[in-house]
Amino acid sequence: MKATRAEILNYISHRIEHLYDERERMHIARMVAASLSGEQETKYLIERNEVVDIPTLEDVAEELAKGRPAQYIIGHQEFCGIDIKVSEGVLIPRPETEELVLWAEEKIRNFTNPHILDICTGSGCIALALAHRVKRAKVTAVDISDEALAIACANGVALSLDIEFIMDDALNHLPRISDRKFEVIVSNPPYIPLSERESMHTNVVDYEPSIALFVADNDPLIFYREIARCAKTLLSENGYLLFEVHETLAEQTAEMLHTEGYDAIELRHDCFDKPRMICCQPNLK
Repeated sequence: MKATRAEILNYISHRIEHLYDERERMHIARMVAASLSGEQETKYLIERNEVVDIPTLEDVAEELAKGRPAQYIIGHQEFCGIDIKVSEGVLIPRPETEELVLWAEEKIRNFTNPHILDICTGSGCIALALAHRVKRAKVTAVDISDEALAIACANGVALSLDIEFIMDDALNHLPRISDRKFEVIVSNPPYIPLSERESMHTNVVDYEPSIALFVADNDPLIFYREIARCAKTLLSENGYLLFEVHETLAEQTAEMLHTEGYDAIELRHDCFDKPRMICCQPNLK
């Protein structure tokens, strides 16, 4: 399609108006158009009347109209100042998770030679962001999905970040790293009860990997409990465990952590004022 940038944005926005509100439509339109034309998004804000040619625009708009996430179409997502490659095998990094990274960074700075563990790493976004931001940190990341690990490894290579990626099972005591010690453990595990699937947006449930999203309704904290139990032996003295959590299960998660022998439990709200992050330490008494 050959048209002005304003016309291209309006075309994309019109094709996805049944899926998103106006603000989200224009955000998606600018992100996709800029990526396809190889330009900065600001071009679509300040030079709107300049004509550009995007031959694949109609095909891309068709995919967007079906609900396929824009990040999977363009193949990347900005996260904590770095570019993360994504595809259907991993979750798309969210802004709320950036806040978890910043909190973990605060804790990491308490240690001289920190060793960091990211559990359920997915695209590797948390591990990669921490390695990028804290150069002296040694970072290990684990996931059960070989597809996710392949994407995470590719991200590490593309960003020239030296991270150890390991296939391991968070629900089976993490056997491949059980003899190690870490100063900070971070995790954004699956936490959405299956009963919520019906009410979720098609661009999530039809495209993002279910294994990274959903847990059984009868035990929604299964990953948190198992990771917390492993972390008691994996954490070094004065180490920290940080989680991203489900907003409606945040208090329940904090209570579980207390029952499992953790204290100094702090629950933080995200930029949308939802309780979404927890930091705690094992009770060594």
